[in-house]
Amino acid sequence: QVQLVESGGGLVQAGGSLRLSCAASGGTFSRYTMGWFRQTPGKEREFVAAISSNGGSTNYADSVKGRFTISRDNAKNTVYLQMNSLKPEDTAVYYCAAKRSSLITIATGYDYWGQGTQVTVSS
Repeated sequence: QVQLVESGGGLVQAGGSLRLSCAASGGTFSRYTMGWFRQTPGKEREFVAAISSNGGSTNYADSVKGRFTISRDNAKNTVYLQMNSLKPEDTAVYYCAAKRSSLITIATGYDYWGQGTQVTVSS
């Protein structure tokens, strides 16, 4: 059983930056594909980014390419999401997730989820 805890959310002005962190415990972190998702009220959860278990491969939603960067530190059991050039439409609750599957281009199949962290971008 893997537990995931996100942190780093907050309020930022448009054009600003935030870095989200997700700390994992209870499993072998280096075996899991990690992903970030986001959700706003009344909408379905949206895939943001994913990273392979060894960090060698990444995948991004078109809406965040060139602005967001996913990375991981397997020694610290932590995955990060660096968010730059933030826009009001990036406002959402951001969730990290873990899955055993190595398919980072597939936005489904995640086994474990964190509780989420709020990101609010003001215009």
